Amino acid sequence: MISNRKGAVRSLTAAVALSLFAVGCGGSGGSGKTADGKTIVKVAVWDYEKTPEFKALIDGFEAENKDIDVQPVDILSADYSNKITTMLSGGDSTDVLTMKNVTDYARYGTRGQLQSLTTDANKLDKAKYSGLDAFDLKGDYYALPYRQDFWVLFYNKDLLKKSDADLSKLTWSDYADLAKELTTGSGSSKVYGTYHQTWRSVVQAIAAAQTGGDQLSGDYGFFKKQYEVALDLQKSGAVMPFATAKTQQTTYDAMFSTRKTAMVPMGTWLAARLLQLKAEGKNDVDWGMAPLPQTSANGKTVSFGSPTAFAVNKKARNSEAAKKFVLWASGPKGAAAIAKVGVVPSYTDAAVMKNFFGVKGMPSDALSKKAMSPDEVKLEMPVSPKSSDIDQILKEEHELVMSGEKSIDKGIQEMESRVKSEVE
Repeated sequence: MISNRKGAVRSLTAAVALSLFAVGCGGSGGSGKTADGKTIVKVAVWDYEKTPEFKALIDGFEAENKDIDVQPVDILSADYSNKITTMLSGGDSTDVLTMKNVTDYARYGTRGQLQSLTTDANKLDKAKYSGLDAFDLKGDYYALPYRQDFWVLFYNKDLLKKSDADLSKLTWSDYADLAKELTTGSGSSKVYGTYHQTWRSVVQAIAAAQTGGDQLSGDYGFFKKQYEVALDLQKSGAVMPFATAKTQQTTYDAMFSTRKTAMVPMGTWLAARLLQLKAEGKNDVDWGMAPLPQTSANGKTVSFGSPTAFAVNKKARNSEAAKKFVLWASGPKGAAAIAKVGVVPSYTDAAVMKNFFGVKGMPSDALSKKAMSPDEVKLEMPVSPKSSDIDQILKEEHELVMSGEKSIDKGIQEMESRVKSEVE
């Protein structure tokens, strides 16, 4: 489903939405101006109403640029990558495209579908931009990051009150024991000790980041221990079964905000979502953040994450205005805007982090601040022309392992075999 949001929201059926790729999402016709002469900049986003940073960026930019009208093109999150790929292949001219992950970015950038931002990237103080290196394609940049997420452990303070676990230095073994301890009830009243989203990253990206494994290598033995943890938790009943979560399309924010789970390892973007739900009267959980559990108990916290960026479509109707939006959103002013809604910006300095922890409802205790300062953040998936194809194979095999259709060893064997035979 896609809709343009400016004031009133228009919901369109999927069939009608697809027909808009040629015309409504920035097709070839029209002047690119509003009736009162403002330059229109269309920005492809996902789940606009559930993703508060988009409104914060658009409102902030428009307040300083009265002659530009930014119009979000809203796409369902689950459909986003496929829709953007279709749009670009069809010659769509939506001005700004949000790069949801670096895997998609690498594909679009190497296909020549994005405008170069190399000159602008080279002018930045790169020491202040987390995740910028991920958009370096052999010295060229086709997107600039505005957000840098990484994974932490969210927990319900009330449900953990009776536990004496030290959340500041959990190993995955400690985490599994704690999840089992915290699991209570049964049936509709069951509260799980933890919840794992069905994404492959919950197992594979964690294993790669914390063992030094390479997800592009075709050798995946380093996944095994993390799969053993995940499947043991599932077998014990301390986490919702993968098949159930997949079939019911269960979401991590709903599980956590309705007190159906005591913990959830998740990206820092969940903080903004919890604050938004709180403002809407849909979340009364007293929550905090802790460092992501670790494979090694060496005292070092290694997490993983991925920057989110804006790119200018090669066929953008209003390129200059689009570029102006991208530079503003990815810079200090954009960082200040999203920090105020609880989103971690790519550009960081002391003032930005003060804004982040100053948001009403944001936990600012010592443990939460420690969670927000990992020793190292590895990229969720390495950037390569092969990344997209390998990602798909690993996802397919992950689902078969987690649903019990393949053993861990058989699943890893298939991952290795398929990557080596199917990816050139």
